[in-house]
Amino acid sequence: MVSKTRLILSDFVVSLMWVWSGSLIKIFVFKVLGMGHDSRGEFLKNSLSIMNMFLFAFLGKFTKGGAYNPLTILSSAISGDFSQFLFTIGARIPAQVIGSITGVRLFIDTFPEIGLGPRLTVDIHKGALTEGLLTFAIVTISLGLARKIPGSFFMKTWISSVSKLSLHILGSDLTGGCMNPASVMGWAYARGDHITKEHILVYWLAPIEGTLLAVWTFKLLFRPQKQDEKEKLKGKTE
Repeated sequence: MVSKTRLILSDFVVSLMWVWSGSLIKIFVFKVLGMGHDSRGEFLKNSLSIMNMFLFAFLGKFTKGGAYNPLTILSSAISGDFSQFLFTIGARIPAQVIGSITGVRLFIDTFPEIGLGPRLTVDIHKGALTEGLLTFAIVTISLGLARKIPGSFFMKTWISSVSKLSLHILGSDLTGGCMNPASVMGWAYARGDHITKEHILVYWLAPIEGTLLAVWTFKLLFRPQKQDEKEKLKGKTE
């Protein structure tokens, strides 16, 4: 019970920090340093974003599982037992959403001149398809890195961070390239459009469907490692 409570609190705090970190990077590059949206400014922003993702990867290890993205924990919950699934959707994801909303509220009160987060710039169907495909790609990559493949924590985090950044850039002009329903919910709540059809379909339903499809596809293509190990052991004994 104590570990579950700690995990919920970790999700809340990490989600709050994630909302702040992304916005602070933009303020630092474009306002403090006065750099524009040219190649130099974008390169520095993207470099800091990768460093930021490394920081949160270490925070995940330090908090023993604290996360800021519902899709990350949902993909593992789908593969786990039913009690873990209920705990994820009933406690962890709400904690991430509340943390994101709280973080955005505090950030807007501190920096009222900041914008109000990602917005949909295409029609709802293209937006849903974009977020769904981006989510499918990043969840598939994350599942692949989670397997016991050769590589250090640094290398796996580097691959994950560069992949997330690349996919974010691909979808940034269409939907914001978010792939994080909790973070988008924080900004949408601040704008007052968090219960609109566009928000629910594009930033929640489409990413969840992309996550489910990625998990099922991964299971079809790659057998669980425990099953592989059992078959290898069986072959040796025979």
